[in-house]
Amino acid sequence: MTTFGAPDGVQLAYRLVGEGEPVVCVPGGMLPSTYLGDLGGLSAYRQLVMVDLRGTGESGGPGEPENWRCDRQVPDLEVLREHLGLERMTLLGHSAGASLVTRYAAAYPERIEKLVFATPGTRSVGIDLTADRRRQVLESRKDQPWYAEVSAAFEALQTGEGADWAALHPMSYARWDAETQAHQAFEDSLANFDALRQFNSPDAFDPPATRAALEKVDAPALVLAGALDWGTDTVAAEAFAGVFPQAQLVVLPGVAHHPWLDDAEGFVSTVVRFLGTTG
Repeated sequence: MTTFGAPDGVQLAYRLVGEGEPVVCVPGGMLPSTYLGDLGGLSAYRQLVMVDLRGTGESGGPGEPENWRCDRQVPDLEVLREHLGLERMTLLGHSAGASLVTRYAAAYPERIEKLVFATPGTRSVGIDLTADRRRQVLESRKDQPWYAEVSAAFEALQTGEGADWAALHPMSYARWDAETQAHQAFEDSLANFDALRQFNSPDAFDPPATRAALEKVDAPALVLAGALDWGTDTVAAEAFAGVFPQAQLVVLPGVAHHPWLDDAEGFVSTVVRFLGTTG
């Protein structure tokens, strides 16, 4: 791991995986970057700069708990760019990490080379997903052996009766087997729910201002959605892509919330094609 100093002096860490032109990878869920692995083999084509956000993994902090907020971490990415010696940088954000990438792009549009959003969270631009649309995605998987348990847990959540959150995990993957169960268990072992709550604080987002600022982003963007993702369904992903002046939407069939696990070949080939990298 390599460290650099954030504006407030907190030491933040990142690891380099692979070789080639760098892609700064921003993890979601306030998880350490280790859950991303090598993004399904993307490291064979680009050098992945795997960032541990403040207070996660090998990074220090957060300092004050409010510094976990999405907007408060934007300067951390700018200092990382300077540390890496990049005039412009390509960023990849997964899930909630897309909110931080979006806020960074809005603040520093001139520093963006390209943007990749993998099954992105859309909170930063005020795009919400209704319970009915989540239910539709769930219904599309009613042939799965876990469907009844997941459906019951989801409906319990809607009625406010409480829910077994762990019962919802199968919806995060295209398949629920030993590999994906182990991956989910690994994510669970890394989870910091206090950090995630702070990251998603309502005060951390200003969707109208962010949308307006993104109009100045002239860099190309790729929004990569999963047809089975109920975190950001294809309707929300299309709306998200529409916020950027130069965005393309690609929907991967048979993919849920972890595209590099659900369809590594499709994920890598789509990203590589967008980045213009040859192996």
